[in-house]
Amino acid sequence: MAATRVISNTTIQARSHVYMNGDSPARIELNPWDLRFIVLEYGQKGLLFHKPTISSSSSSSSSSSSSYHTDKVIQHLKGSLSATLNFFLPLAGRLAIVPDADNDGISSVFITCNNAGASFVHAIAENTTTADILEPTYVPPIVESFFPLGKSKNFEATHIPLMAVQVTELVDGIFIACSMNHCLVEVRPYWNFLNTWAEISRNRLNHLGSDLKLASFERWFPRADIERPIRIRFKQIMEEYYLDESAYSHLSPPISKRIFHFKRQKIAELKAKALSEVVDDGVVSNEISSLQAVVSHIWRSVIKNQNLDPEEEVTFRFLVSARSRISNPPIPESYFGNTVQFASVMMKVRDLVGDRGLGKFALEMNKKISEYTEQKIKMDFEALIPNPMVRLQSGIIGKVMNCGSSTRINFYAIDFGWGRPAAIRRGPAFMHDWDLVADAGAEEGSFDIELCMSYEILETMGRDPEFMHAVSPPEPVRLSNKLARGRL
Repeated sequence: MAATRVISNTTIQARSHVYMNGDSPARIELNPWDLRFIVLEYGQKGLLFHKPTISSSSSSSSSSSSSYHTDKVIQHLKGSLSATLNFFLPLAGRLAIVPDADNDGISSVFITCNNAGASFVHAIAENTTTADILEPTYVPPIVESFFPLGKSKNFEATHIPLMAVQVTELVDGIFIACSMNHCLVEVRPYWNFLNTWAEISRNRLNHLGSDLKLASFERWFPRADIERPIRIRFKQIMEEYYLDESAYSHLSPPISKRIFHFKRQKIAELKAKALSEVVDDGVVSNEISSLQAVVSHIWRSVIKNQNLDPEEEVTFRFLVSARSRISNPPIPESYFGNTVQFASVMMKVRDLVGDRGLGKFALEMNKKISEYTEQKIKMDFEALIPNPMVRLQSGIIGKVMNCGSSTRINFYAIDFGWGRPAAIRRGPAFMHDWDLVADAGAEEGSFDIELCMSYEILETMGRDPEFMHAVSPPEPVRLSNKLARGRL
């Protein structure tokens, strides 16, 4: 596979400076949930498509066959992106970090909706095919070059775009990747933007008149009297960040990426096994979700295959959404911002990998999630106001794992007009520690779990019959009629 070559980098602005529902706000005040991400990296997802075909409608054409026209696809995507930004004007803005007048290290942080524009990168990966991405056991390193802004940090958005898109041509496909500032979005609104762009692309909506559901950008606060903008000790945060980076950068070993696919039937089997392990006198003590059962199965294998001391404690960190847990004031369904809460389960190795460990861990996850009541979420929110900061470091490599994304968000449903994606991949951001990224799979009810960790452990897990019994090869994505004939 040859290296990726950038052909052009264009700034795309919204076509209109006015939202569908009235005047656009001059700025968006970030809340503590957003500001926790200030020193972390952009959120990234990429969609691999088989090469689209575009029907020739010219009357002078002597053939009814379809052909692929790169320039036409690129120009179409640029135009539809500009139209989409009409509905997501903050993504065309910039981050503002404004020090207080007395220069005491305190700053206000907000999004200025100035339509400075998003970045659109057109690139080509010569001699790279879709099979080169789909078939290897491990995600090939070239995929990281398909993502714009690389490992950029969120605080850098004062001088770089809040969002960048890269469309990379392959021999027989295209890869559409998006890097979006994590101070502005999490996975659900990220999907909302990509899906809206795809809908506009698919339906040629090059004007503002449509029935698209608008995003809500006004930040959620538990009380109206909380002073805004939130002021943070930005100078101190940056000093601590650079010290941490310097101390930590040499400690992270090389990380590989491997995707394990779980079909609905195997997921059901894991859930049933986990539930059976927590039955007390014939009564299930708590409900366990499908994802909790799958995550428990994976985490047990990760720890088991390292041969750690049975008395050591290991930590699994995951996210809990506040969206459905808040009623006063409620968080709108269309809320375009961060709502995740950070949770973790600590357990001794012997309890996790031992008898009935699958159910024990899954149940502990479930109990931890149930702790996030509306009262706790609001209390935690207010406690963050003086110092809304999240550390990059997560602990000792191999004994701590972070879990992100969501199996409730189906990126395979995104259709730009030439069919569903053949694969979903993640970029180079958040590759500091061992991660588990959980996404919905291509088949209904299936999960794709991307593990980012050491090659040696991934290889050992791949040879572990107990673990691999629940893993299935992904179904090939079949070309739909839409894809075969093209609709652009």
